[in-house]
Amino acid sequence: MINKFLEFKIFSFNNYSITILDIIIVLFIFILTRFLLLIIKKAINGKNKFNKLDTGSSFALFQLVKYFIWTISIALMLESIGVKLTILLAGSAALLVGIGLGLQQTFNDVVSGIILLFEQSVKVDDILDIDGEVVIIKEIGLRTSKGLSRNEVIITLPNNLITTNKVINWSNKSKKAIFRIHIGVAYGSDVDLVIKLLKESALEHEKVLKNDLVEVRFTDFADSSLNFSLLFYSKSLFDIERVKSDIRIIINKKFIENKIMIPFPQMDLHLKRN
Repeated sequence: MINKFLEFKIFSFNNYSITILDIIIVLFIFILTRFLLLIIKKAINGKNKFNKLDTGSSFALFQLVKYFIWTISIALMLESIGVKLTILLAGSAALLVGIGLGLQQTFNDVVSGIILLFEQSVKVDDILDIDGEVVIIKEIGLRTSKGLSRNEVIITLPNNLITTNKVINWSNKSKKAIFRIHIGVAYGSDVDLVIKLLKESALEHEKVLKNDLVEVRFTDFADSSLNFSLLFYSKSLFDIERVKSDIRIIINKKFIENKIMIPFPQMDLHLKRN
């Protein structure tokens, strides 16, 4: 009775058929694959003395293992329902060539995704500057990656964009970077006082590293201003624009208190009488 039930044909065409047993085997392989991946994910992400991987490395390793296991599982599923992969690939060779030409960009993205996962030049939680857009990488997929922008918007990035374009990776081993604020003051201002006030403004902010370089450079005699650059280190790589804004507010307050003028463009018009 059970054998008859398992051998019942759900689909039949010429000499090909799919039975209930075939469906059960496919479901078993699918469930087993999901269960196996769950165990592997917990093992990779687990924190113990044997696991020295950081978040980005763990994610990259799991993605590679996941794609490999799913490839084997899908092959086994197709074989279990009687689909011969060698015959399928041979018969669809011409079709695959056409698809390959049409999906060339997609294949480029897939190859780029494999490069990212193997190389680990970019990892999850890295902060990237891509064409002026700063994002935190939240996920690296086989074709696309996902990043969170400073406006808290999830951006989908083709992997090809990351591997072929000029990309600044703000994340490094020290997890800090040097930043600049440019400012001009009016001619006649006390240069020593300006330098002192700029340094004080940076050091007053809690996210400026006090033990690292805080320096002011007199950069230029411009047309209408004396130009300075304030340099400081910070670990706030992602929200650094907010930090800069806070420091500019402090600078403005100190300049007003000390009567340091920030020039603005002016034009003198001379009228000549004939």
